[in-house]
Amino acid sequence: MQEDLFGGDALPTAVPQPSQSKVVAAPRKAASKVKPALEGQKWLEIAQQLPAGLRFGVSTWSYPGWKGLVWEGDYAPSVLSKQGLQAYHQHPLLRTVCIDRTFWRPLTIAQYAAYAAQVDKDFRFVVKCPASITDAQLRSEEGKAREPNPDFLNPQLVVEHFVQPTLMGLDTKLGVLVFQLSPLSWAWLSRPQALLEKLGVMLAAVRQALEGKPEVIVAVEVRDPELLGQPLVDTLKAHGATFCLGLHGKMPPIEDQLPVLRALWPGPLVCRWNLNRVFGAYGYADAQKKHDPFNALLSEDLHTRAVLARTILGITGAGQAAYVTISNDAEGCAPLSIQNLAHALTAKPIK
Repeated sequence: MQEDLFGGDALPTAVPQPSQSKVVAAPRKAASKVKPALEGQKWLEIAQQLPAGLRFGVSTWSYPGWKGLVWEGDYAPSVLSKQGLQAYHQHPLLRTVCIDRTFWRPLTIAQYAAYAAQVDKDFRFVVKCPASITDAQLRSEEGKAREPNPDFLNPQLVVEHFVQPTLMGLDTKLGVLVFQLSPLSWAWLSRPQALLEKLGVMLAAVRQALEGKPEVIVAVEVRDPELLGQPLVDTLKAHGATFCLGLHGKMPPIEDQLPVLRALWPGPLVCRWNLNRVFGAYGYADAQKKHDPFNALLSEDLHTRAVLARTILGITGAGQAAYVTISNDAEGCAPLSIQNLAHALTAKPIK
């Protein structure tokens, strides 16, 4: 039976009650000049048939090419960045979003609160921890490692610069905290026990800071296949965290990552479909060049889509929650990838 739960080859956490903690007063929701796409409403019937615990979303939302899919009309990226979220969250299939910008620089409580004010009470955010904490290297603007990061997996900084601001700004709209470990040097990969011990100390601090917030999922994403194994599973289990299924050119295909989720069962599914494997481990620039303006599926990955759909059905069918966020770099247009997944999950024809 467990084999069937993971897509036949095919995971999540129950959705608890909202928190009663104090939050920073959110700014009043202002009228947005960005209008939601009328075309999006044709997906309402299918959205209502999707599992209640499933949340689809994208990675950032400032793409003019999504005209007719997510918004009605032409808007500059700067306008969409500031006001597009209000239109985005009105699409029936889009019930979450991954805030990727936090990976590059921590946000303030007020910035998180501004995001929360743009969406309704049922919406949830997936938020990435800053690389200043999850990258073992300090890097140049070109991404080249310069020197070891003294703040790598620092438990005090992760609470002060990430967990507390997200909690106070997003409150009940916070769904998942993602800790993406950037590609590690051999100095760390050759000492996995030391690495996982350090990760465990940080996760313990995160869980302590989340006391009374069992609904917030803690997920760890890795970019080194060498870490996929029982020691990682044991560390995540010990601290109430799950494995983020990272679909990326640097990682094995989806079916080779599913054993980690099986070993963590039962637990929540957090999946980030970041980059189509055809572009390789460092192919973001090539993917962007091919897919711009991100309004069509130019690099369809039918295999990944099919396995992911089976995995979602198995996991949500067992009453567990699933967060699945997709980048334009996965197939060319994230909203269309989500529409095709919704179609696969409901077996409803696209008109």
